[in-house]
Amino acid sequence: MTLKMSDIAKIANVSKSAVSIAINGKDGISEETRQKILRIISEQGYTPLRKSRKDASQGIGEITFLVVTTSGVVQDDYRSLPFFNRLISALSVDTSRLNGTLRTVTISADNLADRLDKTVFSNGVLVLGTDLTKNQLLLIKKRLPKAVFLDTYFEDVVADFVTMDNYQGAQLAGSYILEKGYHNIGYFASENLMSNFNERRRGFREALQSKGIKIENDNFYFISPTKLDPKGLDLRKLGSTLPEAIFCEDDYIAIRLIKAAQKEGIRVPEDLAVMGFDDIFEGTLISPELSTIHVPIDQIARQALTQLQGQLINDDWNPQKTLVATTLVRRESL
Repeated sequence: MTLKMSDIAKIANVSKSAVSIAINGKDGISEETRQKILRIISEQGYTPLRKSRKDASQGIGEITFLVVTTSGVVQDDYRSLPFFNRLISALSVDTSRLNGTLRTVTISADNLADRLDKTVFSNGVLVLGTDLTKNQLLLIKKRLPKAVFLDTYFEDVVADFVTMDNYQGAQLAGSYILEKGYHNIGYFASENLMSNFNERRRGFREALQSKGIKIENDNFYFISPTKLDPKGLDLRKLGSTLPEAIFCEDDYIAIRLIKAAQKEGIRVPEDLAVMGFDDIFEGTLISPELSTIHVPIDQIARQALTQLQGQLINDDWNPQKTLVATTLVRRESL
């Protein structure tokens, strides 16, 4: 049975107009409601019946979303992380607008080569590249010539990439922390190395260096990038004196830090200012709300499909590397 907009509204317990607003990316509903609707649309495989004139002329067909799971950020439960859930929902909705369908294929990095050879892919593939090494990416590129890599970027690889501008975003965060008057600054880095976090590290460091400020070794910490529970994060073990402000490489780290600080009676931002990166919805559910860097996930999804379309319809397509700019979100944690 073909799902209708009214069916999605009933499942989400919202009005049809709310579903329409979520599908078309318009204002008028809360972010929580929008994410709930997009998640249901993705899970139910709903395809909007009404297409724009621009997209109706030619369908994009079936698109494969390839997810390579690792022991890093993209683990088996990756859909539980807000960034990836929102990205998949956005891709699903935009693929539907292009008269296409999105199929997800999950492969473990441990047997990547074997599974690539045995899996049948559609003509166009979107690859979640968050944790991919350069060699893994090159292997996928060789096996899947019509592919766009999302959430990663390698300067010396000729391929289609779409990701946020991690360097620019971290530079923006560093400049904002300095603008607020902080000079004794700490850094909470992901314990999982990947290109996104490396670029954030570089951008933040260079923003501070431009003002002659350096992060002391005692103020540089490594932590899990996906845990929210403050258990196991003992701020007393991080040094006798905490810095005035700490930049975290993602919002999960920042939210966990705020919870751990409050558990020990450390006031945020009075005693310790905190800034994150990604602007996940959970950052608005804590008190104080999290200052962060906003990543335009919907734009990343649309751009990835645009580049994939370019590959599919143009034999002379030249690979395009797209870095989507981020914006500063000022809230109360800093």
